Amino acid sequence: MSILPSGTQIEIASGAQRVTVVEVGGGLRTYSVVGRDILDGYQADEMCSAGRGQVLMPWPNRIRDGHYEFDGRSQQLPLSEAANQNAIHGLLRWASWTVIDQAADGVVVGNVLHPQPGYPFALDLAIEYRLSDDGLRVHTTVCNIGATACPFGSGAHPYLTAGVTPVDGLTIQVPGRTHLDADTRGIPTGASSVVGTPLDLRRAQPIGDRRLDDGYRDLERDAEGRAWAHLAAPDGSNRVSLWVDEAYDYLMVFTGDSLGPRSRQSLAIEPMTCAPDAFNSGDGLIVLEPGAMFTGTWGIRAEITG
Repeated sequence: MSILPSGTQIEIASGAQRVTVVEVGGGLRTYSVVGRDILDGYQADEMCSAGRGQVLMPWPNRIRDGHYEFDGRSQQLPLSEAANQNAIHGLLRWASWTVIDQAADGVVVGNVLHPQPGYPFALDLAIEYRLSDDGLRVHTTVCNIGATACPFGSGAHPYLTAGVTPVDGLTIQVPGRTHLDADTRGIPTGASSVVGTPLDLRRAQPIGDRRLDDGYRDLERDAEGRAWAHLAAPDGSNRVSLWVDEAYDYLMVFTGDSLGPRSRQSLAIEPMTCAPDAFNSGDGLIVLEPGAMFTGTWGIRAEITG
């Protein structure tokens, strides 16, 4: 008997919205509105590629050399990004998640991360995916169920599409006041204000030939504490927006130039609670004490008019 590469397919719906959550990695495989793909996902008979829709915990992005020190102990993680000698995007992308609760318009999936080489800590994790008139809401809850404090970060890797390919013909808006400067391995070397630079995307800008693999922090927020990033067709007919609550003060933006045939077909906008390499730099790092919990919420809203 054969199985699907991403395991059990968990479908939820509300009105014209459809979502598929997968067992493998507990992430998003599809999200559509009125029959239009909002996520650039992957087929049920395909293995997930390029992190599409995946959950990034207990850290998002990269850890330099897979090495860090915490509480006086040196830790070495597997180098899951071998080309750049980094550990990338956490430890749960290929783990099996289980359904904790399910309704027609929502599902909660969970996983227990046990201690392992490089991350000798224990976490109980749950993610709720819920559809409403406001779009898709993703709520993450994590509890340290181990006996010692642990380093932690949360992120996600959705690729958004607004119906135009390549993304060169779209506009982008990202609310970050500060750019995370990085080396060729994607490891931050510092941070700089975006004011007066081409990196300032706080007002909608054409993507054009921009090659983006850039991190932002210090996000501008609305009265409800949400920070919004927007991807839109230039005529305004379709706009896809990603929002984050105050648990997430970092966004990574990636035009996918290294993805071969799927290069620049969609735009990854990645919510993150910390900067890349936060286990070493401490930039946004969360330290969870035994019994302590993390909660954070992000979501996607689509305005389809054309």
